[in-house]
Amino acid sequence: MSDNSSVKYVDNAPLYYRFFKRLLDIIVSIFGMTVSFPFFVISCILIKLEDGGSVIFRQERVGYKGKLFYLYKLRSMTEKAEADGKPHLCEHEDKRLTKIGHFLRVHHLDEIPQLWNVLIGDMSFVGPRPERKYFVDKISAVNPHYEDLFVLRPGLFSRATLYNGYTDTMEKMLTRLEMDLEYLRIRCLWEDTKIVILTLYYILTGRKF
Repeated sequence: MSDNSSVKYVDNAPLYYRFFKRLLDIIVSIFGMTVSFPFFVISCILIKLEDGGSVIFRQERVGYKGKLFYLYKLRSMTEKAEADGKPHLCEHEDKRLTKIGHFLRVHHLDEIPQLWNVLIGDMSFVGPRPERKYFVDKISAVNPHYEDLFVLRPGLFSRATLYNGYTDTMEKMLTRLEMDLEYLRIRCLWEDTKIVILTLYYILTGRKF
């Protein structure tokens, strides 16, 4: 990633949009952390009881202006999920998932700690899902327009996740990129609101995506 990223990656979206989006990120993340705190505590206890390991998982992702940041999740896999040192995509019915981890993953509760990422500005509520550099490099080798997304903060919610689901293959990663690039072109407060409402509706009604 280039050291002159602050100059290279300039967001041309209207100032009012960027201001209100960041303001809403701060307000809603604080509210979300407050409301979800009981679920967070219960989840931490269950994770600890299952295998005694760490409850918080952190991983480097490529984010705003191409900079690396630590993304936080409730641990849903065994601590030796990538013991071979190689990045692996999460697969359908992945055997590396713990019992409580599978439940957390299905209901998206493992992503509660990312509200902190949103609050401190590493992420936004809506935007492209952040990816590891290993996979960013692989995707960029096929479609170099991935770098266009660096003008955005990565999102907790995204259009691509709603309609493309978990990206467990390179083909789905490339499809997700096309959807993220489309979001980049059409984004506005109304589009962000629709994505948030639809995502919450899917989560609350138990729809898998």
